[in-house]
Amino acid sequence: MSDTIYAVTDPTSGEVLRTFPTITDAELSDAISTADRAHAEDTSTVADRAALLHRVAELYRERRADLAATIVREMAKPIDQALGEVDFCADIYDHHADHAEEFLADQPITLASGSVGSAFIRKDSVGVLLGIMPWNFPAYQIARFAGPNLLIGNTVLLKHAPQCPESALAVERIFHDAGFPAGAYTNVFASNDQVADVIADPRVQGVSLTGSARAGAAVAEIAGRNLTKVVLELGGSDPFILLSTDDLDAVVASAVATRLEGNGQVCNAAKRFLVSDHLYDDFLAKFTTAMAAVTPTDPSTPGSELGPLSSPTAADRLQEQLEAATAQGATVETGGERIGNAFTPTVLTGVTADNDAYREEFFGPVAAVYRVADEDDAVRLANDTPYGLGSYLFTTDADQALRVADRIEAGMVYVNIVGADSPELPFGGVKGSGFGRELGALGADEFVNKKLIRIG
Repeated sequence: MSDTIYAVTDPTSGEVLRTFPTITDAELSDAISTADRAHAEDTSTVADRAALLHRVAELYRERRADLAATIVREMAKPIDQALGEVDFCADIYDHHADHAEEFLADQPITLASGSVGSAFIRKDSVGVLLGIMPWNFPAYQIARFAGPNLLIGNTVLLKHAPQCPESALAVERIFHDAGFPAGAYTNVFASNDQVADVIADPRVQGVSLTGSARAGAAVAEIAGRNLTKVVLELGGSDPFILLSTDDLDAVVASAVATRLEGNGQVCNAAKRFLVSDHLYDDFLAKFTTAMAAVTPTDPSTPGSELGPLSSPTAADRLQEQLEAATAQGATVETGGERIGNAFTPTVLTGVTADNDAYREEFFGPVAAVYRVADEDDAVRLANDTPYGLGSYLFTTDADQALRVADRIEAGMVYVNIVGADSPELPFGGVKGSGFGRELGALGADEFVNKKLIRIG
């Protein structure tokens, strides 16, 4: 294919700054062959691969300013957050390298009484994997997929979002400069049609996608037809449940932080705020004031809290959602103003179950606030969504915290804290938010052959 779909486009103006050609079919076939051969011929040890990952972490830190500036240029993330993303990537690579032997250690099995001999599980790589990454975390999404899998000994083909080509090439260069052999990690500027062919290729043993539910369903369908394992991290409409607090101001600060991170374009950010009746009025007043105090600014300026959305298309979509929500009865307490491709932080109330917004994910700085009568009402509303990625719960009652956490239909529950993602914590969801896990021991256990060895 010769059409160019990969481009750096200024999120503010929509101006195309630089374009990149789509990979040809022949080049893509060669990339798969090289990755397959690299896996077959690999003689490295776990310690060897861990050392290479440590070097990757060093290079991320050495190049953090350039990597962060690229992130800002491609998708308008505020620069302080972009720097934090790069630092988090380095921590992910270091963590997995530090725990390499632990993650891949043999696991003894206690045999049934009277059995003779021994048995254990030995973890081994499976081969070539395809990663399909989104634009909202141009560096982090790669780290949480590629880090564990390169450690295992799998080889990686990485198809990034079309608007992040410079980040894609910068990361590929890091793996090359760190000393990974040719074929271990390969960036491919592939079209959607070509991606389908890659998934169907018998040499490709797995695919991991982070993206929309629509993209996830399409990838899973192709993978299913070809018996290719798939991990999906899709959208989310995470609840933020407030049942009790000794410090409402701190809770409000947490609510604003999680809703505005990444310009409101984070899958596992809180988007629905479910507040107990006795706290609702005070929370809404303080939350509305705090959200209104943040204004969109140049994301390249240190201290910026909110920039434009990632593209004119994303801004158009959010505007359509807001217009539909209000037309169907929602009230705008603050915000809702579009300034170019940016939006002022927006708080909605009165979103009822017959409003489309009730079940949608707002990918932008929009929060919906709901009044709940009690714990049961909060859990009911929290679970009344097609999604099940993350969730946030604030309460002063330790027993209630665990009780409610058990009842929430989500892959992750954070109690009395936001922004607490860490390399050792598994990331993933249930229901319409996908399946499988990334990061930590569970993430390092997805694309492995858990081989039983039974000795008589």
